[in-house]
Amino acid sequence: MTISPSGVTLLDLEPDADDFLAQAVAGLAGKPRTLPSKFFYDERGSDLFQKICELPEYYVTRTERKILERYGAEMAESIGENAELVGFGTGAGVKTRMLLGHLRKPIAYVPVDISKQHLTESADALSREMPDLEILPVCADYLQPFELPTPSIKPDHVAVYFPGSTIGNMKPETAKQFLERVCSLCGRSGGLIIGVDLQKSKEVLESAYNDSAGVTAEFNRNLLVRANREIGADFDLTNWRHRAIYNRAASRIEMHLISERDQIVHLGDHEFAFAAGEKIITEFSYKHTIEGFRALAGSAGFHFARAWTDPEKLFAVFHFTTL
Repeated sequence: MTISPSGVTLLDLEPDADDFLAQAVAGLAGKPRTLPSKFFYDERGSDLFQKICELPEYYVTRTERKILERYGAEMAESIGENAELVGFGTGAGVKTRMLLGHLRKPIAYVPVDISKQHLTESADALSREMPDLEILPVCADYLQPFELPTPSIKPDHVAVYFPGSTIGNMKPETAKQFLERVCSLCGRSGGLIIGVDLQKSKEVLESAYNDSAGVTAEFNRNLLVRANREIGADFDLTNWRHRAIYNRAASRIEMHLISERDQIVHLGDHEFAFAAGEKIITEFSYKHTIEGFRALAGSAGFHFARAWTDPEKLFAVFHFTTL
């Protein structure tokens, strides 16, 4: 447990460096080669992602915010009063504050994020804005099982909020397993509010993930910076180029780091040879249809309640319930 300057108590379950090293070694030894995207979000990575969210090409964040601005009151009404809101990967918490501002008599807010610095800062800021709301932040990898803290007042039900289309970073089977765990967490009369990026043109998608200012490229290479600093790697950043492509057959963006020349990279005691042009996959971002995502959530035990989208149908926010 860690107590912040504002008095908010943080439950610290942050993955340690051994987890990063083991997963990085396993990923680079595989075919295709990968690095785990969840480790993007150290302090610098989180700052870079916030910059990405404000880029003109990156439609995701501003579109989701506009949906919240227009329909936030309807979402809150759909959730109901006296709820415990559990937020997964809520980052700086801007969208969460928008939703909380509409909720009637929320009992507690439990933000869960892997970036401890941003989690602490956003929890402190929210505590100052909403001093009567119990805030129980948890630094953890929400893809793994863990115990949530218990609010001092028992809520009528649990509502999970998962914004930003982070569900798209999961392969379909992993997404189903995750949604099954969320469904169990919600319990009886619970619900899930989740942001989902929708399928659209290759041009719009590739532009969003290959921005002209190069911020996404810097964000992608920061994964190598972190590996050098934390797990004894020796990646030479000048030898790696960012590229994101849309795989239409799989309906996903694939984010790569491309080796610019033949080279050897070390991770601790492990050595990996890369040929010029060889790639490391650092992230998938699946794009869904409304009907397809309804079916995915239904297969995990959820019942469809409502969906809200923007006029261009770039993005959707769903509400699913449990019995």
